[in-house]
Amino acid sequence: MDAHEDYRRAGFGGTLNAGSHIALLIVDVVRAYLDLDSPLRLDGDGAIAANQQLLAAARAAGAPVIFTTVRYTPGGREGGLFYRKVPALEVFVDGGPLGEFPAEIAPRDREMVLVKHYPSAFFGTALASTLRGMSIDTLLISGFSTSGCVRATALDALCHGFVPIVIDEACADRSPAIHSQNLFDISKKIGEVTDLAQAIDLLEK
Repeated sequence: MDAHEDYRRAGFGGTLNAGSHIALLIVDVVRAYLDLDSPLRLDGDGAIAANQQLLAAARAAGAPVIFTTVRYTPGGREGGLFYRKVPALEVFVDGGPLGEFPAEIAPRDREMVLVKHYPSAFFGTALASTLRGMSIDTLLISGFSTSGCVRATALDALCHGFVPIVIDEACADRSPAIHSQNLFDISKKIGEVTDLAQAIDLLEK
């Protein structure tokens, strides 16, 4: 019996249908994960191209777009135990250049930029209340990394009552295996996992 069948028989993997009010949440697509000399670098080139297409589709559809980045003051007190557990987060101190967005995925005027200190874009931020104020019921989630901030954000989206839909090609991790394993787990326990074409179709509808 393969893993999909095992989870199905055990009662995992129900379906969450997208609602009628969708926002695109681009999680931490910043230079820290792309620059060659960054300790957080991962293989995100393919995900950048996918995010460009998602972003263009969301803007064309008039869907809200929200970007996240990470920023700490010296010592990283805002990050608490997370900052201590992952010393590489020091690259985000003082709003340094590694917290900036690449030119291909840069926010426009009036697009929301959310600064966070922990893995989830919901933890310690006004994201949930902001989404409710816009009547959003579904989040398309992309970004870095699949096993970290994307997964944590998808879980908190579910807990706050928003349908989380993670886009495979628009996320990346430090290895393809970690990426795939986490998408599998997200699809069985947290939300929906879809491909780029289906995500764009949702936005266009």
